[in-house]
Amino acid sequence: MDAQVLPHRQRFSVDNNATGWAELVERLHALPIAAVGIEPSGGYERGIIRILLAAGLSVRRINPSKLRQFARARGILAKNDRLDAQLIAEYVSIMPTRVVQRVATAERLAEVVTMRRQLCDEHVTIENQAAHVEDAILRRLNKRRLARLKADIHLLDKRLAEIVAADVILAQRYELLTSMRGVGPTLAFTLIALLPELGQMSRKQIAALVGLAPYDFDSGKLKGHRCIYGGRMPVRNILYMAALSAARYNPALKVFHNRLAAINKKPKVIIVAVMRKMITTLNAMVRDNAAWQPRAA
Repeated sequence: MDAQVLPHRQRFSVDNNATGWAELVERLHALPIAAVGIEPSGGYERGIIRILLAAGLSVRRINPSKLRQFARARGILAKNDRLDAQLIAEYVSIMPTRVVQRVATAERLAEVVTMRRQLCDEHVTIENQAAHVEDAILRRLNKRRLARLKADIHLLDKRLAEIVAADVILAQRYELLTSMRGVGPTLAFTLIALLPELGQMSRKQIAALVGLAPYDFDSGKLKGHRCIYGGRMPVRNILYMAALSAARYNPALKVFHNRLAAINKKPKVIIVAVMRKMITTLNAMVRDNAAWQPRAA
């Protein structure tokens, strides 16, 4: 694991294991460190982040996509570990970043939510394949696989409920979120695990973080279509499914949906607007610690 310390551009490497992490903490404590930047690597970064936070260091998790954009803006096209360490250090020193807040229970919840999403994706893939399978043995095999995946997903749903019920703060957050009609267990668990910033940001910021902010596409006299872009796709995907239900069964959101339909907005534009309304309302509910009120939509 490569590290670079600014402004003196000190470089060193440590092993990416417990021994190396301890060495890293020791070396960082000997320096005037304001913040430590970490690039996510599919969950492999969790161990070092826990160690750094336990050592009292301020940690910033850097979005890999933004880091690459930062590199290109600097005219840097090459990519290697030493160069990444330099870019991360420069990014943290220049760009605004959020401090990582570790909540052990939320970390466990995020791990289970991620596994559940992977199993659901696998279930959809096999289900789609099964529709075109003709061989009898393959059909039986796919049927068993689908049954196993369904059972595993149900098991993880129970595990998610257990984790939340065992933590008073998370249980209160869960009850608050599910007070909105249309927010079921899956969306509530996902928001708690993958959107810890909920309630701490403005409505525009939380919409952008989920990828529901309409961005301009204009140039001169050209007025392009507003498009959403980026954000946390796992959260947005679950929110999309919840919005489809809420637009039909949540009275306030149904009125909102129908009002947009009456002025001939496109169906996908309408559902994205419902998603944005849901997440900004949930953000306000968490911020104010107030349960759902129909007039809020």
